[in-house]
Amino acid sequence: MMLFYTWSNLTGARRRAEGQPAGLRRRIALLLALVIGLALVPFAGSLHAQPEGERILTLIVGEKTHVLTHEDLRKLPETSFSTTTIWTSGLQQFRGIHLRDLIKTYLPDATELTLIAANDYQITVPVEDLALDGAVLAYERNGSVMTLRDKGPLWLVYPYDLKSKFQNEIIYSNSIWQLERIIVKI
Repeated sequence: MMLFYTWSNLTGARRRAEGQPAGLRRRIALLLALVIGLALVPFAGSLHAQPEGERILTLIVGEKTHVLTHEDLRKLPETSFSTTTIWTSGLQQFRGIHLRDLIKTYLPDATELTLIAANDYQITVPVEDLALDGAVLAYERNGSVMTLRDKGPLWLVYPYDLKSKFQNEIIYSNSIWQLERIIVKI
């Protein structure tokens, strides 16, 4: 009895000659598919909505790190609005928190923010340049919690249709999606 199989065993040439079971190749293929499938399970969750208690945003202030969850963000005053964007089709309904409320609550001494997305895209902006009267950290779009696949978990959006000052390249470049981290300069 053989304890391991060579390529010729798997291709069937020796299998038939040695009287091995006809379904061996199929079993190995199924086992391989199962192993690959199980290996991908840890990555599957990152494409789905974050459960309420899981980290959604990390704030880094010097040596200190503060991790926020959906629950933490929902404790802040909520806002919602509808607008069109240059990245989507049709009117979009956003729900989230004003960036100014996040800053007032967690980062009152901030002078500059570096916002970093899941793909490491980042912007660095002085706090006063963020047009704080309109900047919203949205966690829902069109009634659904945003996933990584649809620009979540957070998207910094503005009511683009409300005022012309929200319709320029600076505001568009500040509209970072898949936001995960904010590094704060004081």
